[in-house]
Amino acid sequence: MKYTTLAIGNPDDLVFGVAPKPLKTKSGMVIGGGTVYPELNFTVPPMTLDEASFPKVREHYRMIVQGALKRAAELDAPGVQLECETLPPMTQNPVWSEAIARILLEGMAEAKAKWGLKSVLRFTPNDNREMVRPPRMHSGKDWEAMLETFERVCALGVDMVSIESTGGKEIHDDALTYCNIKQSIFATCIMGARDMKFLWEHIVGITNKHGVIPAGDSSCGFGNTAMVLAEQKLIPRVFAAVVRPITAVRALVAHECGAVGPGKDCAYENPILKAITGYPMAMEGKTAACAHFSPVGNIAAATCDVWSNESVQNIKLLGGMAPTCYMEQLIYDCRLMNQARAGGKEDALRLRNWLVASDAALDPQAFVLTPENAVAFGKAIVESKTPYLAGRAVGRTAVKLLRAASEKRKIKIADNEAAYLDALESDLDSMPDDEAAFIAEMMDEVDTAKFVAADYGLSS
Repeated sequence: MKYTTLAIGNPDDLVFGVAPKPLKTKSGMVIGGGTVYPELNFTVPPMTLDEASFPKVREHYRMIVQGALKRAAELDAPGVQLECETLPPMTQNPVWSEAIARILLEGMAEAKAKWGLKSVLRFTPNDNREMVRPPRMHSGKDWEAMLETFERVCALGVDMVSIESTGGKEIHDDALTYCNIKQSIFATCIMGARDMKFLWEHIVGITNKHGVIPAGDSSCGFGNTAMVLAEQKLIPRVFAAVVRPITAVRALVAHECGAVGPGKDCAYENPILKAITGYPMAMEGKTAACAHFSPVGNIAAATCDVWSNESVQNIKLLGGMAPTCYMEQLIYDCRLMNQARAGGKEDALRLRNWLVASDAALDPQAFVLTPENAVAFGKAIVESKTPYLAGRAVGRTAVKLLRAASEKRKIKIADNEAAYLDALESDLDSMPDDEAAFIAEMMDEVDTAKFVAADYGLSS
């Protein structure tokens, strides 16, 4: 389907805990129906993954699910969501992923029997297609193993599946290195959007067969890579801020193919997707510091329906094992949001606005995530005829909003970064209306040896 109107056109309706299209799970949890749920994302500690170590890997996951759900029950959580992101060897060996999913589902069933705790499991296979150079996106053993992983865990009975897909990243990494917004749009809205369509038609076909929820994708390898590079002062923050909303064009394709949320937690573009689709979204912020730093720790919670922590290793902290500790933190964050919701829309908006205001003025990457800006970006996307034109429109909108806010001193932009807005505007204005002309221009400019052009429907 093609989204041509916004599901949420009023920024005051873009708020945590409620979505126009709430999602009911098998456990009875209704995501986006008025309650914000915690989503614990976890992994094993640094270790070798092979046949010899796999029994220990299994024990780690058993320990994680038992400890985290026990703590959730002790804290009277109304329900929790678990997310297992596989490591590359687990996707390369689909039977390993199936074994891990079984351990988690058994732990969830035990928690339901012991304490009546509701829970759902999101399973996220790693996109192993980038493991070879140039990546083979639509064929080969990595593609086949990834599909088998989806097939096995869906047949087993996981509640939902997601992926952090990588199509277009071959070129986008260079685009970030050189702050080339035209190459960024080519990688994201031409290559990425085309790969997303191919990938998600396959994923939705599998989920429909097994009655599993196709939750959504993330442009993590694009927008979050930009954010981390900006945090390390390797690229300008304003460049990363413009890249972020453009990634929504790519991630939206999953929903056009049938994904229904909750969107992937590391997709900071999710407020835009929620405004467009009306589906519930997961987000991560301050509780993701175990995996990466960010300037959006509070504002990320402003519109979430599921609140996550990013992947935390199963290591011992003073309070207990890290996943259990993070489950507690997530539950307390959700309690606060749910208490605000219980006070009515006015109280919910007051907390949402505090979350937004605490970050938005301090970094352009936070500013682009305000509800008002998310709606503006969503409008630019749905009014565009193609992903390419949507990417250009969103880029122009981002520059316009950042410039206006800077002139009014509503956001903090470093003096040495202000000039980048002029350069970005010039590059965006130089992009042609004709997509074929843009593709021809980019194919002459990018390193075509880094990707298989035919996988993207391009001529090398």
